[in-house]
Amino acid sequence: MKKAMKVAIRMDDITPDMDWEKFRIFKQILDEYHICPLIGVVPDNQDEILAKNPPRQDFWAYIKDLQKSGWCIAMHGYQHIYTTKKGGVFPLNSFSEFAGVPYEKQKVMLTTGYALLKKQGIETDIFMPPAHSFDKNTIRILKELGFRYMTDGFGDMPFEREGMVFLPICERKSRDLSGEGITTYVIHANTMEEKDFEFYRTLFAENETVNYSHYFTMPYKKRGFFGNVKEYMMALAKQYMVKLLTMRRK
Repeated sequence: MKKAMKVAIRMDDITPDMDWEKFRIFKQILDEYHICPLIGVVPDNQDEILAKNPPRQDFWAYIKDLQKSGWCIAMHGYQHIYTTKKGGVFPLNSFSEFAGVPYEKQKVMLTTGYALLKKQGIETDIFMPPAHSFDKNTIRILKELGFRYMTDGFGDMPFEREGMVFLPICERKSRDLSGEGITTYVIHANTMEEKDFEFYRTLFAENETVNYSHYFTMPYKKRGFFGNVKEYMMALAKQYMVKLLTMRRK
């Protein structure tokens, strides 16, 4: 029997004022295939780009219901405002909410965001950095707050870095899913179109898609210096490739 990678799903940019109709459509697809994803909840969204609808009044109660039903919750930054032009240690982008921000300021931001989630009854030890960008200070502070996992990085299995367990994302939608391991497809419901919904219907029908919680049953190994360098170069190469393609389309 041909081996194939397992597929997990994460959804970014979950806010009270997101595009709830697109979220509803994608959730319906997930429910059809009995998939519980990871969702990244912004504790205090101040990013106007993410605001698509009037805020949902029952937002926090709804998020808690999703968590009770098996969905995993990640803290998705603090306010989702990009404050630097740094890519950090995983430079998929050249901007960040955290990378390059002084330690003490990051600590205030992350501590405040974590407290806001706990105030709403949301418990999590998973962090999802906006724009995939963070630095070693971010990791240090998250560990101090009790976070164990970061949903980011490239790889086919969970790995440990700086004392944090990283749960890898898919480097491209068209990647080869043969072989062993697991990867996470990253969804932004706000920007999805019908072609995206169809892509994921096909992906789920043709591959072994698992609940995100499957990651927590898997072993992980510490990643060394050369593995980190390889990942850094892959992320940087993708950043430049995306910029080049964007320039060609203009």
